[in-house]
Amino acid sequence: MNTAATMTVEDDAMRTKTWDEFAAAVRSQLARETKLTREEPLAPKTTMRVGGAARVYAEPASVAELQALLRAATKHGVEVFLLGRGSNLIVPDEGVDGLVISLAHEAWAKFEPIAGGSVRVGAGLRLKNLCGRAAVAGIAGFEFLEGIPGSVGGALRMNAGAMGGWMFDVVEHVELITFDGEGQTLAKAAMHVDYRHCTELHSAIAIGATLRPATVADASAIKRQMDAYAKKRHESQPREPSAGCIFKNPTGNSAGRLIDESGLKGERVGDAEVSSTHANFIVNRGRASSADVLELVRRVRARVRQAKGVDLEPEVLLYGRAWKDVL
Repeated sequence: MNTAATMTVEDDAMRTKTWDEFAAAVRSQLARETKLTREEPLAPKTTMRVGGAARVYAEPASVAELQALLRAATKHGVEVFLLGRGSNLIVPDEGVDGLVISLAHEAWAKFEPIAGGSVRVGAGLRLKNLCGRAAVAGIAGFEFLEGIPGSVGGALRMNAGAMGGWMFDVVEHVELITFDGEGQTLAKAAMHVDYRHCTELHSAIAIGATLRPATVADASAIKRQMDAYAKKRHESQPREPSAGCIFKNPTGNSAGRLIDESGLKGERVGDAEVSSTHANFIVNRGRASSADVLELVRRVRARVRQAKGVDLEPEVLLYGRAWKDVL
């Protein structure tokens, strides 16, 4: 074995030992109810179904457990990444060098109507379940969220939107834990929110929120509205695995239309393909790699720039990396 190869093997062994030691140190502080693993595959936890593993992965069972994880990461200089329902992101094939935290434990999925017409929800509650439980309770105003394949926490971080509505349209307060492990409750007015972005949740994790819907309505009327939205999505969005819309809409324009008019529907790299249903979706035809998806993103951007003179900017997250390093 040559010297370079020997050094690579030794470096890999050292990195493995460092991550093993971090995981062991954290495990000693946690209850058995909290899941903690090494090299947890992330692809099955995402809607795109691509990518590698998390060096360390955790599903905390309580606020105290989450705080312990965050404080340990700060102490050891380990970067923290939050994983919701795995939509709106692409995991690199090499995985994520950090601590990936998912609020998948049932403790984070609460739905509690409270006095005054508001609802307190946990960050791990699926948006589909939020809408369903609200409909049963006769609470209108959340229907636009029904078809988004995410959780409350992810919707808050990205100010998720669909059908003309946005997550922060229905927010009163957000409960969060900073990456230093400190708890805060912020009113909507104190937060900096815009298109697909919430500044405060780039250095903290939302653990819950108080939501105030538009009104109270008949459950059957709410269900009819949800069904109408679902039908519209079914007709306009692909069914294959995807990460949702890949690019942001340029001001006054549509990314999907620009891609379509550039002749890119059906463009393919490996098993990654520009959807023939909606051009702003890249779908996984079965065995796509993250590298396939990234190459297709680059190809689409280059073609649209050449044909339309527009630089499309990614909307989805490149998990654990920066887009500027791969585009």
